Amino acid sequence: MQKHFLKSAVASLALLAAAPAALSQELIMGLRAGPDSIDPHWSTLGSQAEALRHVFDTLIDVDDRLQMKPGLAVSWEPVDDTTWEFKLREGVTFHDGTPFTAEDVKFSIERIPEVTGPMPMTLYTKYVDSVEVVDDLTLRVKTKGIAPALPNDFTRLFVVPSETGMEARNEQFNSGEKAIGTGPYRFVSWQPKGDLVLERNDGYWGGAPAWEKVVRKEIPDDAARVAALRSGQVALINYVPASDVLAMKNDKDVETFATDSIYILNIAPNVKDEEPQPITLNGKELEGNPLQDKRVRQALDLAINREVLVNVVLEGLGKPANQLMPEGFFGYSDKIGDKPYDIEKAKELLAEAGYPDGFEVDFTCTNNRVPGDAVVCEALAQMWARLGLKVNAQALNGTVFFPASARQEFTMAMSAWGTLTGEAAYTYGALIRTRDDEKGFGNFNRSGYSNPEFDKVFDQGTQTLDAEERRKLYEEASFIAMEDRALIPAVILQTVWAAEAGALAFTPRVDQETRAYEISPQ
Repeated sequence: MQKHFLKSAVASLALLAAAPAALSQELIMGLRAGPDSIDPHWSTLGSQAEALRHVFDTLIDVDDRLQMKPGLAVSWEPVDDTTWEFKLREGVTFHDGTPFTAEDVKFSIERIPEVTGPMPMTLYTKYVDSVEVVDDLTLRVKTKGIAPALPNDFTRLFVVPSETGMEARNEQFNSGEKAIGTGPYRFVSWQPKGDLVLERNDGYWGGAPAWEKVVRKEIPDDAARVAALRSGQVALINYVPASDVLAMKNDKDVETFATDSIYILNIAPNVKDEEPQPITLNGKELEGNPLQDKRVRQALDLAINREVLVNVVLEGLGKPANQLMPEGFFGYSDKIGDKPYDIEKAKELLAEAGYPDGFEVDFTCTNNRVPGDAVVCEALAQMWARLGLKVNAQALNGTVFFPASARQEFTMAMSAWGTLTGEAAYTYGALIRTRDDEKGFGNFNRSGYSNPEFDKVFDQGTQTLDAEERRKLYEEASFIAMEDRALIPAVILQTVWAAEAGALAFTPRVDQETRAYEISPQ
């Protein structure tokens, strides 16, 4: 394997001991997806956050297992039932030399609702009622009722300078004019769907990162990404396709890094009275929406052979999913057992619901969001064909899929969702809770699902400070949603990275992020 992508200066052992970063000049990475904008408040997509956290810090950070740790805030605590106080890090400056203060955090919180991106960041500020600056390093956030999950949400609160101005738009961030953060790297340039170039922030509060320059090359094609690594064009790639994992593990010139992820492929049946794309039988549109019938949703669930999805379609890079979060997360319900595969029972339920001859339905998925999304999409269509359905599967690029999903244009869809905060309020509040713009719930509920029983239990959980009581309520809410097949989880994905053998020290993260400042030369 060629090695010209790792450019190192010659140095003495004394220099190595004194300044190891001086040996590490450039890191070039090949990544499946990059940002859609340099505005950190533009989108909730994981690939967006992963890229931009190199430039902008969040108020609270998380480690590689999603445990909270100090970021720009060094501590946080509730001072009463509806007020959280955050103590901020002293001595931090933005890339232009401006001191970081509580005014910047206040501005960032208040700016988020003003940004009209395709996937609004209001998901992370939904509990905020008002923000008070106590002094330069102290901030108080008043919440809309009790909000025990506020610190979890603020792990995705990117901070920009208050001087940015509410009127700042994408063009100013993308050009670099407003791309000013406190992060470990400074913005140099960005080509949409191309390279994001960064340079080291030597004055970073967390210590200067190892690499003087980082290039994040967006290479969506799996084969091209693998070829870029093998030819030495890049030092590291993410999302190694399942078909290449075994060969790479057996290649002495390549080192692989694998971990379970938090991302789950979920199927969303649209349950509105009028489905966006017609459901038909023999060319005629059916009266009513079959997906409103729980028995139809149960039939879809029972017809999925998750073992085949994991072991054949994904070639072992996954696990069967039985709910919307991985085991161990706050609110995961042990009452929900493994999902059985029972095609005969599925056919019985479909007939009971009045569709013994099945129907024809469109099924839309992403094809570049996470490893295996497109092949799982096609495999599900084939499994449902055994149920008697004609499924028109279509896998779209994320830049097309997500805006259309936000417009609620799909009758049945599938994409990946990760519980990035580690607790149920984030996922169930966004995907399952009845949409409530005033309370900030249901931001990503694209299916029209609404269940008063679920809402009551879930809302009670959001207003409960006692952690164990809150956990029980979220577990009950999880059970209600999964019993009703509000969404149908298919598989939990595993993630594999690859690099030249022995070249890099790298710890894989469950959130799938590839952070250059957490990578160092061996």
